[in-house]
Amino acid sequence: MGVLSDRLDTNPHLDPTDVEWIHALLGDWQLLSDLSFADLVLWAPHTHQGMVSAEGRSFIAVAQARPSTTQTLIHRDVVGDRIRADLRVLVERAWTSQVETNSSDQGQPAPARTRVTAIPLLRRGQTVAVLTLHFSVAAMRSPSRLELTYRRCSADLLGMVANGSWPDTSQEFTGYSGAPRVGDGLLRLDVEGRITFASPNAVSALLRLGVQDTLEGRSLAGIGAELQRATGVAVDESQPMMLTGRRAMRAELEAHGAAVTLRSIPLHKAGERFAALVLCRDVTELRRREKQLMSKDATIKEIHHRVKNNLQTVSALLRMQTRRMDSQEGKEGLKRAMRRVETIAMVHDSLSQGLEESVDVDELMRRQLHLAAEMAQSGRIAHTELRGSFGQLSPDMVTPLALVITEVVANAVEHGLSGAESEDQLHVILEVSRHSDVAGRQRLDLEIIDDGTGIPQEDWEPGLGLQIVKTLVRGELSGSIEWLPGESAGTAADTGRPGTRVVLRAPILS
Repeated sequence: MGVLSDRLDTNPHLDPTDVEWIHALLGDWQLLSDLSFADLVLWAPHTHQGMVSAEGRSFIAVAQARPSTTQTLIHRDVVGDRIRADLRVLVERAWTSQVETNSSDQGQPAPARTRVTAIPLLRRGQTVAVLTLHFSVAAMRSPSRLELTYRRCSADLLGMVANGSWPDTSQEFTGYSGAPRVGDGLLRLDVEGRITFASPNAVSALLRLGVQDTLEGRSLAGIGAELQRATGVAVDESQPMMLTGRRAMRAELEAHGAAVTLRSIPLHKAGERFAALVLCRDVTELRRREKQLMSKDATIKEIHHRVKNNLQTVSALLRMQTRRMDSQEGKEGLKRAMRRVETIAMVHDSLSQGLEESVDVDELMRRQLHLAAEMAQSGRIAHTELRGSFGQLSPDMVTPLALVITEVVANAVEHGLSGAESEDQLHVILEVSRHSDVAGRQRLDLEIIDDGTGIPQEDWEPGLGLQIVKTLVRGELSGSIEWLPGESAGTAADTGRPGTRVVLRAPILS
């Protein structure tokens, strides 16, 4: 859309509503390409001034579409190219005279393999672009009834496109994902809403719903009413308006375990509705898979919820055992185990709230940081602070990361004030940042800084908790971790204590 933006979006001679309409057309013009069995190219003046002045005007291709109902004639992407000399005369005449122009009218030799039709797109009497249709002459020989009907529908739609009445951006959103296409099934309705033509795929789609009889000559709204009575499914009150072709909208019919999505396009001429197109697509398998995914999502949520409850039960049992333990060393060991179990439970609780591919962990880690310090402190006051943002991380990273942070913070609180005055307070800061290397690989950097007594100078060996941390960082996070003197950098107060700085680096796993 870069060329389109350069030529149209920023054009001072175009009204913003005209630009919006052109975008809506391009979002839906695959329908035109398929119905007309033609390649489409949208042309606009190569300069902004060319929109209002013929002097030195040339044209540039701003968009292109290829048909899915026949072979393409324009194999190369021409978006951004200047117009060829032989097409320029055709497009210039359509732009200036505001009339449809055909290559056969320009003296093109009869044996030519392709024919071109140039249609000016008018908005409030002004030409805003020119649409060219590129046909294969061979493909136009001995057309079937389906081809004749498709071309007739194409001509009706192109007439509405030329005068700017289709697509109607006030009635429907065009180009949405999963919309039915021409190849999925097409019905043509008369002014009363009776089916005058049904493509084979449309017949098959409605057959899945249980519509057995011949479709042509029947009222589509009547078929919808029969299905509603047979299934007892409540429908939108506006659905009959769509099924009679009076309103441009989308709806879905369900019956006998099948689902068909419909899209109606009223056809107008001189302000009067004379027919309608209804595109239909069998979405039975798509809806079945969506239901399966919803069921699986609910199951996974329930699993996370039950795991969280079970872990909380384990934590409660450990708490009960701690109360009955006589050994102080045993009590401390059970408390650490309880803290780790509750950390994992908190992660599962967060995962049970949503099942996105990645998890926003900032609030989780902020709560975990405070909880770890609160559980570890015994008579001392510890303040925690989170700086920076984790952003989105995969669930596989969240659990080991939460355990690492819990262990490091708890260790800082338990040992950071050894030998200090009883009224002294500890500050623990978690700083987090994300970085990218030249190859675009993402890395997470963590620094846990405290203003405690620091690392022992001699013969320091990490205990079991910090050994667990090293194992998690290397094995689960594929990262590195090191303990350094902190010098109280970045803490809230200058206590004169050296402090500790724990630096963790890990690649962000996708």
